[in-house]
Amino acid sequence: MENTSKIFIDDISNYLNKEIITYFLVSQKELREGKNFYVRLKLSDKKGSISGNIWNNAKQLSEMFKEGDVVKIKGIVINYKGQYQLTINKIRTASDAEYDLSDFVSTTSKDINELSEQLFSFIDNISNKQIKELLLSFFDDKEFFTRFAKAPAAKSWHHNYVGGLIEHTVSVAKICEFSSIMYPVDKDLLIAGAILHDIGKVYEYGTAPVIEFTSPGRLLGHICIGDQMVSEKAKTIDDFSEEILMKLRHLILSHHGEYEKAAARLPQTIEAIVLHFADNLDAQTVGVKQILEASEKSESEWSEYDKLNNRYFYKGK
Repeated sequence: MENTSKIFIDDISNYLNKEIITYFLVSQKELREGKNFYVRLKLSDKKGSISGNIWNNAKQLSEMFKEGDVVKIKGIVINYKGQYQLTINKIRTASDAEYDLSDFVSTTSKDINELSEQLFSFIDNISNKQIKELLLSFFDDKEFFTRFAKAPAAKSWHHNYVGGLIEHTVSVAKICEFSSIMYPVDKDLLIAGAILHDIGKVYEYGTAPVIEFTSPGRLLGHICIGDQMVSEKAKTIDDFSEEILMKLRHLILSHHGEYEKAAARLPQTIEAIVLHFADNLDAQTVGVKQILEASEKSESEWSEYDKLNNRYFYKGK
């Protein structure tokens, strides 16, 4: 395939029924069998994602690349049931020298500095000295905070981009702050839970350039990792309250709400109930928002099918 410049996902509609040659990140890959074998792909860059299909020589071409590779493709842009897709005729793994990694790493649209200020504002407003000391022992560590500010909040569903974790954390803290006005909760405990609930994701995911689980992420998961991090950090603080630590650990261990959703415990305090629904509200709403944004240029009134939630989402006319 000849040399070419990068065509981004948000410009793909300009190439309808035309052949393109460009680079994409393979974020999902699945060899399927219909009448014949074919490969179903999700191709991404920092502007979004698009579905692609390899119909011819599927098995042979599938062996030439893997998920997480940046590939060079030649294909036709089509419109299938109102959604833009690629029919791929040629594909190969691209060498590092052929592309700019920054073209493929999605980042938060929010200002990281502003999110950081908001996070530290929440910490500054906590009255309980032990809780504040615990939080600062994490976030005053520049090396840790740099990693926290760059981490994603998920692999594929919500806030799955660089800076997604701090964006999600601040949003959950804001929802919890509002809830503390409405309901009889320990505000300091609840806000601390909001800030710490996903802290284990700093070590659960790696981004190079595709978001992927680390080995601790696969074997332990962010809930167990976060619980361990908070428990160990509390030991470094003189006479840290065992009661507060137990309640904070419960917030981390129960924030997924259900055993079926990987919660280690069910929420059994009012703060844990509020945190679970605040976390779920932000995660699910942003997840749907991302799906709608990914298909906003399609002609269909509906998004692509969301396999996680088993439904389409209505965009409107």
